[in-house]
Amino acid sequence: MKIAVTGKGGVGKTTLSSILSYLFAAEGSKVIAVDADPDANLASALGVPREAADRIRPIADMNELIEERTGAKPGSAGIYKLNPRVDDLPEGLGYRIDGITLLIMGKSKAASSGCYCPENVLLRRLLRHLVVERNEVVIVDMEAGIEHLTRGTADSVDAFIVVIEPGQRSIQTAGVVQDMAKGLGVKNVFVVANKVRGSEDLEFVKKGIGSMELAGHISFSHAIMEADIKGDSPFKFAPQTVEEVKNIKAAIEKVLNAG
Repeated sequence: MKIAVTGKGGVGKTTLSSILSYLFAAEGSKVIAVDADPDANLASALGVPREAADRIRPIADMNELIEERTGAKPGSAGIYKLNPRVDDLPEGLGYRIDGITLLIMGKSKAASSGCYCPENVLLRRLLRHLVVERNEVVIVDMEAGIEHLTRGTADSVDAFIVVIEPGQRSIQTAGVVQDMAKGLGVKNVFVVANKVRGSEDLEFVKKGIGSMELAGHISFSHAIMEADIKGDSPFKFAPQTVEEVKNIKAAIEKVLNAG
């Protein structure tokens, strides 16, 4: 199972990514959780202690590794390998917690521009390797868009989840992301509504997303806020949210199995 999760900042995509990672790991699956959002928070959501999280070096900042694998210094415009070796990086660089391997991509200086600089090539090659060539469950926590994905990677994603909250701007973003994802060959795009306060919020979302597939919703939760304050995983502190994400996971798997 390869799942990409996206959404505007603050909508809760990292919370969903972390709980999904734990649910798959609890089933006995090997899980690689990828933080591909420059505003990296997945370590905290997985419950990685602050001191340990601060020591995790984003791959985009590993200048020596980038030069070793691509043959060029980061930011350079010279000749370099377009297909660098990356198959050993998850084991070599990943932080392991409760059956989950965490990889933090970091911010490529030209990630959103599509520039073929060495660091961007390495990040995109690694993401393609994880999605296309690995057998583990891969959960990718992405920024509000799909700039990290390219054709050939995107069409190998089993489920693309757009997390929204009740609000016009969030719903508009979902429509834009769906169009971009479909344009890259993503077959299954799901919407998850977060911070839902009641039936009115849910009806607003259903009406707003139209024909887009609603995989489920997550209720507004003070327990998630408490987990964030404690710097621990909502998987351990928010049992109601975990049950809601279980339902979302089951709904997505039902659609995929039917296809």
